[in-house]
Amino acid sequence: MSEGTNTIQIDDLAAPVLNDVQRLALEWGESHPTELTVAAVCDAAIKRTGLDNFGPGDFRERLGVQLDEMNEDDERTGIGRMVMFGDCARYAANRLLIHDVLRRHPEILDIPIVRPVIVVGLPRSGTTNLVNLLASDTRFRSIPLWESYEPVPNPREAASGDGIDPRWTRCQQTWEAMQSAAPFVAAMHPMEPDHVHEENELQAPDFSNYNTEWVARAPKWRDYYLAHDQAPHYAYLKTVLQILQWYRPRDRWVLKSPQHLEQLGPLTATFPDATFVVTHRDPVAVVQSTITMNCYGARNTYRATRPEWYRDYWTERIGLLLDASLRDRHLLPANRTVDVFFHEYMADEIGTLQRVYDCAGIEFNNQARSEISAYQAAHPRTRGGQVVYNLRGDFNVTPQEVRARFGAYFEHFDNVRIEVQ
Repeated sequence: MSEGTNTIQIDDLAAPVLNDVQRLALEWGESHPTELTVAAVCDAAIKRTGLDNFGPGDFRERLGVQLDEMNEDDERTGIGRMVMFGDCARYAANRLLIHDVLRRHPEILDIPIVRPVIVVGLPRSGTTNLVNLLASDTRFRSIPLWESYEPVPNPREAASGDGIDPRWTRCQQTWEAMQSAAPFVAAMHPMEPDHVHEENELQAPDFSNYNTEWVARAPKWRDYYLAHDQAPHYAYLKTVLQILQWYRPRDRWVLKSPQHLEQLGPLTATFPDATFVVTHRDPVAVVQSTITMNCYGARNTYRATRPEWYRDYWTERIGLLLDASLRDRHLLPANRTVDVFFHEYMADEIGTLQRVYDCAGIEFNNQARSEISAYQAAHPRTRGGQVVYNLRGDFNVTPQEVRARFGAYFEHFDNVRIEVQ
């Protein structure tokens, strides 16, 4: 691997050269076996919170599907199993805390979620930057990463002497560990505590979203998830948003998730008065970014990185997202939908934001412009470095071969600009 002034060249995807932190983590994981069972996860959550009422028990089946797939995979490393257990235990603890706060404050369920602005689009298509620009307007309610990881405070914990929420501190520690263990993933997708994140983290305590696919090779979970109606889990998402609004009220939410592309039915039914901002980008650019990031991260969680697996899986997975979005596009109300094309957004961020504000019926006032400008100044593009992608060299495929999967999408949106030649 090499890192220039502002470029990152990853040349060891197939045969990783590990740094000291990665090597020590792998050794630690192998010497400390992890039990991946529903009972072990739930016991850890009970111990963490002192609570034992998880609410409806149907989540156990979904959690079991995810854990069984990890147990069946001999290539998952010890540290990879630890990471999976840690995430699931956190989600189960969140579930206990969510159920507990609703039991004590049932009035939360009466809080309306009114006219949210929801960014929908492929991963790596500008959704993160766009939602963070919108969220810098303090009139919006948004979800910083630390809050998405732990939406309800643990009553066993108190703020530290300096008043910092322990949830924020844990998120910061996770971010620092990520920068050491997977520094180029951190460059490609920053995960600072105050970074505005995706709301499908709020579905994780119900153990039904597509997040598992990003942290594990999980085709069995993908098939299970896609075969089940996600409407109940979008209702769960709305409930957690109501809790967050109870803690810190605002008039309008700004949200985003690529998962929504294939769940437009549940999304529009759950938030019928929303404004939808749909981002568009050359899917080949999306695929090459996604598979490079995930394959690089696999050096910590898998015994073999298998670049071709990521190439094939994510080419098809992005295709499935786009196919579903085309199938259900009619569900988006034309008068409350803004299409944002990547090349136009990169050329004129402020003009794009003006279109979003106009569609949402919100004044793009001087305060909003000032707050957004401050965010832009503090977060210049490629501040973490620009990754140099190499589909041919790293994944043994041409851009044209990848692009062939997305013919229907290009036919429907013929002004999507081809980026990767």
